[in-house]
Amino acid sequence: MANHRTLRRSLVVTVFVAFSLLLFSLGAFAFHDFSDVDSAAFYHDDVNWLKEMGITLGCGGTLFCPNDPVTRGQMAAFLHRASRVHETPGFSLSIVDTGFLGQYTATTIGVDGRPLISYYDVTNGDLKVAHCNDTACTAAAVATVDTTGDVGNYTSITIGADGLGLISYNDNTNGDLKVAHCNDNLCSASTLSTLDSAGNVGVFTSITIGADGLGLISYYDNTNADLKVAHCSNATCSAATLATLDSATTVGLATSIAIGADGLGLISYFDQTLQQLKVAHCVDLACTTATLVSLDFLIGYGAFSTSMTIGADGVGLISYYNQLNGDLKVVHCSNTFCVPYHRGR
Repeated sequence: MANHRTLRRSLVVTVFVAFSLLLFSLGAFAFHDFSDVDSAAFYHDDVNWLKEMGITLGCGGTLFCPNDPVTRGQMAAFLHRASRVHETPGFSLSIVDTGFLGQYTATTIGVDGRPLISYYDVTNGDLKVAHCNDTACTAAAVATVDTTGDVGNYTSITIGADGLGLISYNDNTNGDLKVAHCNDNLCSASTLSTLDSAGNVGVFTSITIGADGLGLISYYDNTNADLKVAHCSNATCSAATLATLDSATTVGLATSIAIGADGLGLISYFDQTLQQLKVAHCVDLACTTATLVSLDFLIGYGAFSTSMTIGADGVGLISYYNQLNGDLKVVHCSNTFCVPYHRGR
């Protein structure tokens, strides 16, 4: 028993010393002061750091009572709260799956309120899905969705009108655009379909659900260097109608799609030949054709990625990367067609 007591006391002393060193090493911090802590005191910044981190609230009101004794209970509370500063730094990190994988990730929130993540298993060349066990995704149930050849890059995921996951991705072995429709919330099993197999297609995929409740997928046709779209024929997307929206030059890289307030698709993408950020506004639900607009002339440097969403004002908002200056840039559309527009940094 004596040995256990000695061990516990040694542990407390060790932690207390480490905690003290931590406080003195943070002397450069300055936060809102306790009124009874002299700004000239050597412990001034340390005490106010404790307050900022939520380790102490003082002894009442704006007072810290720096000369009052500390009980063993208070010391235990201080030590525990201090240890949790590094355990919970305002966010949580979790390893959901291990190995050489996790590329081309896409995330959505299922009808159960939990994240659903599609990604590419580089080691095995598979499409995988992780269904999180909680809203913070501290752990997840992992399922392998497609193992036929080298599949699963350029994934994009959404939740269909049936409440189940719908994933667009590239079949690198065959150069096809494919879709996986989850059979349950966990996506433990899926129905797989090939939507476009004409040449090398299906890269830079982006999927959303249209106003008709059916999937709408933008993607790049690498063979013809075109921007294309696939409109699903049913909830499982076992088939789709295909349309080429832009074929003037090498266009359609880095696509991102959303549904505007008018219920029609809006697609941001990159024109590699003309070095332009462009947008395509679908003229109908199936996006059989679209109105094309050049948004930013990026001559000589290009846009490596674009991301489109619809704001509370019902019009498009596009983020993208300006390589020349290393800037994050944003386009805010002025109307559903995204012309004219506001561009900012």
